[in-house]
Amino acid sequence: MNEAQIKTTDLICSLFDRQTIKKLIFSRFDDKNILKCEGRLILLKGRTALQLEYFTSDGKATQKNVFADALPAEIGSLIASCRQCNVITSSGEAELKTSKSGNSTLLDRIKGTDAKAEIGSNDKKKKNILVKNRFYPFLYELGVIESDGRIIERKGAKFRQIDRFLQYVEDIYPRLGNGEELYVLDLCCGKSYLTFAVYWYLTEIKHRAVRMCGADLKADVIEYCSKTAGKLGYEGLSFVCTDISEFTPERTPDLVLSLHACDIATDIVLTTASRLGAKVILSTPCCQHQIMGQLKGESEAEKTLSPIMEHSLLKQKFAVALTDALRCKRLQAEGYKVDVTELIDPEDTPKNLMIRACRVPMAEEAKAKYAEEFRALSALCGVNLYGGIK
Repeated sequence: MNEAQIKTTDLICSLFDRQTIKKLIFSRFDDKNILKCEGRLILLKGRTALQLEYFTSDGKATQKNVFADALPAEIGSLIASCRQCNVITSSGEAELKTSKSGNSTLLDRIKGTDAKAEIGSNDKKKKNILVKNRFYPFLYELGVIESDGRIIERKGAKFRQIDRFLQYVEDIYPRLGNGEELYVLDLCCGKSYLTFAVYWYLTEIKHRAVRMCGADLKADVIEYCSKTAGKLGYEGLSFVCTDISEFTPERTPDLVLSLHACDIATDIVLTTASRLGAKVILSTPCCQHQIMGQLKGESEAEKTLSPIMEHSLLKQKFAVALTDALRCKRLQAEGYKVDVTELIDPEDTPKNLMIRACRVPMAEEAKAKYAEEFRALSALCGVNLYGGIK
């Protein structure tokens, strides 16, 4: 970066600290797929962040929230990859222009006053999808509620889990497109609590045409789910007994779900969903034995981390974090924007992590960078995640 670009980066970081930014506009990107990127201040979980929204040539918009510690690197990267940056504040404006030859000019008309800009908020209280003491036929058939709508005592955690998952579906719903029939897969569906819940939500709440398929290896479970779907009159919902790694669905799925697929089954779900080109993946892993068995204290990283490795419980938690970090990095290398969050209160279940992945336009260079990060982390820790990477 040249002097003017560095000065602009420092200026934006200073304005962020003073909370005077009204809007940032980055344009004329080297990557022609990116039309522009806009930034605004928001309040997220009680902390000020810069929300960046990228607009791409395929009509999509993606958001990224950046906190103070990561801001200099993020802004520096943006400025280095575009040739115009406009800074609009409560005290004036500034503009950075960079020529094709790499020369930059900063025009700064921002006054010295510190009038704070209005800060939006992304702190939204989640609204329950399912209402307690209301009768839902699918929950009754699945043994979660009584005929009068009361939640069966031992099924309280399951009710909350289903409701929270539906909230995540509601969050990603705008990414599923409008008008056409949705195609949804639940891989390693088991008893299919989520399959029935998501089908109900999309058809009864969103009033969408839906074809949905649950897949699992257990024939008795598939038979039970098929009968239950018939009893409920869910004509667009079907089930198939199959090995999901060899499953060829009707078409590219809009959404792939998976709840607590055990150990490498989660990896099979994620690699299958990516292979099929799913628009959105919502997956909650179960156990991570495969990586745990590879941590033998022999790699340089493991030797350095011996204070963790010598305690079985800490080693187990490290294996969980490492496994899921590699899963996320692999998805990024395959063109997905990925985030990790909690599904439900940890008191309800220790298997509480949610991997949410949305396919986005991504340059091949970025995918290659994520793939290299995956390989570097694997090599450092001396492990091989099931399925590897392309």
